[in-house]
Amino acid sequence: MVGGVAGGMSAATRLRRLDEQMEIIVLERSGYVSFANCGLPYHVGGVIEDRSALLLQTPEALWERFRIDVRVGTEATAIDRKRKVVSVRDVASGEESELEYDKLVLSPGSRPVQPPIPGIERALTLRNVEDTDALVAAVKGAETAVVIGGGFIGLEVVENLLHLGIKVALVEAMDQVMAPLDPEMVAPVHARLREHGVDLRLGAGVTDIGESDVTLADGSTIPADLVVAAIGVRPDVDLAREAGLQIGSLGGIVVDSRQITSDCDIYAVGDAVQKDDALNDDAVMVPLANTANLQGRRVADDIAGRGIPARPVQGTAIVGLLGLQIASTGWSEKRLKAAGKKYLVVHTHPASHATYYPGASTMALKLMFRPENGEIMGAQGVGESGVDKRIDVIATAMAGGVTAPQLAELELAYAPQFGSAKDAVNMLGFVAENRITGLEKSIQWHEVAAAQEEGATVLDVRTEAEHARGAIPDAVNIPLDELRDRLDEVPEGKLIVHCGVGIRSHAAVFILGDREVLNLDGGYTTWKAGTSA
Repeated sequence: MVGGVAGGMSAATRLRRLDEQMEIIVLERSGYVSFANCGLPYHVGGVIEDRSALLLQTPEALWERFRIDVRVGTEATAIDRKRKVVSVRDVASGEESELEYDKLVLSPGSRPVQPPIPGIERALTLRNVEDTDALVAAVKGAETAVVIGGGFIGLEVVENLLHLGIKVALVEAMDQVMAPLDPEMVAPVHARLREHGVDLRLGAGVTDIGESDVTLADGSTIPADLVVAAIGVRPDVDLAREAGLQIGSLGGIVVDSRQITSDCDIYAVGDAVQKDDALNDDAVMVPLANTANLQGRRVADDIAGRGIPARPVQGTAIVGLLGLQIASTGWSEKRLKAAGKKYLVVHTHPASHATYYPGASTMALKLMFRPENGEIMGAQGVGESGVDKRIDVIATAMAGGVTAPQLAELELAYAPQFGSAKDAVNMLGFVAENRITGLEKSIQWHEVAAAQEEGATVLDVRTEAEHARGAIPDAVNIPLDELRDRLDEVPEGKLIVHCGVGIRSHAAVFILGDREVLNLDGGYTTWKAGTSA
């Protein structure tokens, strides 16, 4: 195995359990073969105080329990496929040698992207234990920091630097953080960052990293005792490419359903390989630990003669940020739109559990599905609690072929401190059923302005007090409880009816009877988030 951590070590330990006699060697370029890389930012911030807690296994422990020969500080430098030999180099001494193999498993992972920005060498990255040690040392005495990149690692680093009392600026070249999220879903994330004092610079490129500051494309400078580059990762495929293995259009190693490369005796797993997308079977790059772990296990099974095909990936992921849970699975709406897919969208804003039980908080959930058959295409969620559970249920439903309307039928555990009798996932199913059957027609937040220009009237059925606190421009306000008695005040023509989150407006649709009525999906809450993103 070339490379340890998730993919390589999963393959090695599973293979030992299946075959007690096989000689298994793991080569790891760094000094640590098995560590919790997802926990690294939290050690920087002191949330995980004990560094040793991140070190899951040592070479000595792996030998004692599994008789696996783990060689850290050892780099694979070349593969001779004809001779079935790997050239290796001791990182410390430079001494070179060769190892023969019958089967070879590549798990090289990925490397941080470092664009050619002047001064980029001052920016620290966070991919392994050595990076973590360097960052822990650098934060001592630092008062200001600039984090470049608003993805998973960037956000986790921001939170942990704030935890240390450091003033943080987050610079993101795109117009939003968390690229997998749609604009209206990421709005509360931006708001939470700003609430905690983060200097959020969106749509901003870095042109220079100086000794004590960072310069942006607009000429502004940000003080920076510390700079962290979390711009993204690229698959580490140099070894595979030089060995003549097939590299795909996305820059990852091409493998078949058994994780076999273009050489039948070489497997590849983890961040470095291209995966099959669960929605359309296209190649995708998804650098997630759970996928790497599973692929390693499947490779071991295959080597032992009991393999099954690898699963396609949905990209299910979650990140915690300043009290928020931010999660997604499948495709985003912007990706569906860019690909020309037909889809329907549902937004809801349910409570995390029964509101009469203390501690309930509001979530924002979004579901995308095919209009012809209800197949779930993707989902997103943001909230302080309960989001993880709902995204996991939807991800499981997607894997099992459960359709969006069928979410209403799921029998989910309920007690008031955990959920509601009609769970948030069930509610998504109810709304999806209404939309897919045509019982109710909807309009999305980003379609409202154009509809108004074409003559549609927005009817706000919230209370007068709610309307006064914020309203869609030119909306007519008739509270739901007064609507039946004030139907003569409702303007003629097409109506867009809305309330706070879409529940009261759903009732209003039926009161308005045969009128041409569209329910604003997700209500004013979604509209406000989308238009302020």
